[in-house]
Amino acid sequence: MIDAYEDPGTPDVRGGWRYLWWLVRCQPGRSVAGALLGSSWMVLLAATPYLMAKAIDEGLEPGDWAALAGWSCALFAVGSFNAWLSIMRHRTMTRVRMDANFRTVKVVVAQAVRLGAALSRRTGAGEVVTIGVGDVQTIAQSLTVVGPGVGACVAYLTVASLLVSVSPVLAAVVLLGIPAIVVLVGPFLSRLQGTETEYRNRQGVLTSRIADLAGGLRVLNGLGGKSLVADAFHRDSQRLRSQGYRVGAVTSWVQALGVGLPTLFLAVVTWLAARLAAEGDITVGELVAVYGYVAVLVGPVAFWVECGYQLSRGVVAARRVVRFLRLEPLEDTGTRDAPAEPSTLHDPESGVSILPGRLTALASAHPADSAAVLDRVARYTPSRATWGGVPLDEIRLPQIRQHILLADHEADLFAGNLREVIAPCRGAGNGATSPHSAAAALHAAVADDIVQGLPDGLDSPMDAQARNLSGGQRQRIRLVRALLADPEILLAVEPTSALDAHTEALVAERLREARDGRTTAVTTTSPLVLDHADTVLYLVDGKLAASGTHQQLLTTEPGYRALVARDAEVMK
Repeated sequence: MIDAYEDPGTPDVRGGWRYLWWLVRCQPGRSVAGALLGSSWMVLLAATPYLMAKAIDEGLEPGDWAALAGWSCALFAVGSFNAWLSIMRHRTMTRVRMDANFRTVKVVVAQAVRLGAALSRRTGAGEVVTIGVGDVQTIAQSLTVVGPGVGACVAYLTVASLLVSVSPVLAAVVLLGIPAIVVLVGPFLSRLQGTETEYRNRQGVLTSRIADLAGGLRVLNGLGGKSLVADAFHRDSQRLRSQGYRVGAVTSWVQALGVGLPTLFLAVVTWLAARLAAEGDITVGELVAVYGYVAVLVGPVAFWVECGYQLSRGVVAARRVVRFLRLEPLEDTGTRDAPAEPSTLHDPESGVSILPGRLTALASAHPADSAAVLDRVARYTPSRATWGGVPLDEIRLPQIRQHILLADHEADLFAGNLREVIAPCRGAGNGATSPHSAAAALHAAVADDIVQGLPDGLDSPMDAQARNLSGGQRQRIRLVRALLADPEILLAVEPTSALDAHTEALVAERLREARDGRTTAVTTTSPLVLDHADTVLYLVDGKLAASGTHQQLLTTEPGYRALVARDAEVMK
């Protein structure tokens, strides 16, 4: 089975079926062993009625007790050996499924790491969670076909050949009847793929909504928007439930036919064999053997239907994994170095220019518009943005990441002690982490009280996403981490949106001091922050409408004045 640190290999992302086949090819020895053990187990199941027929015809009926004892011992030996085979088959197939499970987890996690910051821009959190929680298990379970599936085919052919020696008529009925059963179930399996795909898509949407709801529950409560999100969640969950009923309806038919049709087929073949025995065409022992053969066939046919069911679901899950694995991070085509001296960032799409060494604020009635500008000048989305007159896509991406830091107010906070949480990532800015710089960053972000209020200070443990802190505290911790990175250019998205007016005023004042002489841009509509900016860029529908100081724009721009006034009213 794949080791935790072993390379999972390069997955085949050309389709769902190819991905499943890749999982089989990654463990050829185990897959072959599972197929051989499954085949041997099912064939020996068919040997049981053969030995019983011999015991009846050669021992019981003529009264030859020695022959009866011999065949009985053979029957016991075969049964015991087959029980051992069943255990080994189950163990092997468990390893096959677990390897597929772990291997899929590893390639999905590796892809998430590879996408990096592009992950949230390419797919939703609910999609990744759905893959990890449901699709991985479904894919692993579908590999059951490697063992029992192959064994069912071998057992079917073996029983058919044994029936030829008993009665060609019965052999013909079996050879034609079993495929007919599979054909009857086929349309339901195709329909199951469609309904299962829709169900998985809706499940991803609902999971995303759960994540959004959990992450912003406190904010929603404060704004009175909890009921609105709850209503949307209720509607989505109702749709998912309805789709689940449709999946269940198809699944019930598949499972009912998988059990019912083989049983009906067994009754028909048994009736034919009884007629042949009554007419003297076959012996009593052969009648018992035919009954046993057909009873054994119920297992392989049920396995076929079950494998078809699992494969149908597995392909749907594999297609979702493949779709995720096909996502590509932002392409690095740059060949040029970053500007040697502080230079202007310019976004032609909006007309925004962020001058070096200044604190620039972007204000917009739609926060997403100003955040999109920072995304472009930080090169997280394709654009025609330039840095010092050089197109950003011509500059090597690692150099951009080293000099330009985009600090999102909802950036992830991983579990660990607070010292580890605020430590900047490698390659982001200068990465200063000395005790003195940490104290300075905590002071600048007005986060001293957070450390003082924790039992072990910077060594206090933090939950994932720092959920043991309030929303405002988490926002200040994110700002501390950004300041500790000490980048040449800091782009902060709404760094004070969750803070009270007093704390926000202190952060604005200290941020300016901490970043004095270095390029800083923030998106905000708070007058407390805007008043400390060297330049305020007022955006309307994502385009630069006016620029100047906060006081100048209050005097000359009615739209800006109305925007800021609304924010001032909220702070009161």
